[in-house]
Amino acid sequence: MRKPVVYSPSRRSTAATAVAGEAPVASQAGPVQGPRAAWRERLASPRAGWLVSASLMAVLAGVLVWQVSRPEPLPLTQKAIDQAVLRSLSTQVLPSQAARAAEVIRPAVVRVQSYGRTDADDDDEDGVGTGVVIVDKGTILTNLHVVADARRIRLTFADGSHSAATIVGAQPENDLAVLQAHTIPDDLVAATMRSTHDLLPGQEVVAVGFPFGIGPSVSAGVVSGLGRSFKSPDGENEVRNLIQFDAAANPGNSGGPLITMSGEVVGIVTGILNPTQQRTFVGIGFAVPIESAASAAGLPPF
Repeated sequence: MRKPVVYSPSRRSTAATAVAGEAPVASQAGPVQGPRAAWRERLASPRAGWLVSASLMAVLAGVLVWQVSRPEPLPLTQKAIDQAVLRSLSTQVLPSQAARAAEVIRPAVVRVQSYGRTDADDDDEDGVGTGVVIVDKGTILTNLHVVADARRIRLTFADGSHSAATIVGAQPENDLAVLQAHTIPDDLVAATMRSTHDLLPGQEVVAVGFPFGIGPSVSAGVVSGLGRSFKSPDGENEVRNLIQFDAAANPGNSGGPLITMSGEVVGIVTGILNPTQQRTFVGIGFAVPIESAASAAGLPPF
């Protein structure tokens, strides 16, 4: 007996069924879902909504517990500040004391140029010295020999601005002159002055000025004597009660500040001792104590 032929289903038969107007039979397994559709279905379920709400509540509860249980910040005390400063000093390399002192005084140091002292032409510069601001209204101390007989005085401030100046006071016995700037820079800073009553030989000091017009320049040394007298080769008066120091000073330093390591002015540089005629520093300089300098400006004594 011949067996009937069995044919496997094919695309052709399916297509033929469609042509004949019959709808294809859907698979009993249902449509195949992709990953995104599956996640959408899960999130849309009531159980998923409950899980999301529970998770948010847990997060909020954790934040609340942390806020309640965290320790209160310690109050800021002077002791804590001091400890922080000590830690900073022990872990950071700081500049030298002289560098810090020079930075303190720098905004108050002024270059002083005099014109027309020996010539009728006011454009001829006759000398360069240094000055220091002692009142922020533009009052400046310098040496009298820097500006004496000048037809015109020009100041250069630390910010680079310039101003004409007028001599408003003098103390010839101490070689001091008081200048008033015509134009005052914004935020002009005055130096801090300190009494010399406790100044001792060996104490470190810094001289700031414009030696030979170069500067501001800084040199460091110590007080090498007190109560000295000095008469410059071209001077008429002997200046007494001077501070002797060994920080390098040269022509152009005249009128500049001699300061402590805290940046406080204790004297006004007035001259250098040199047995030759070269007018260069050999190790001994002199400064007028700031008490005398302040009195020249009409300031009260310390």
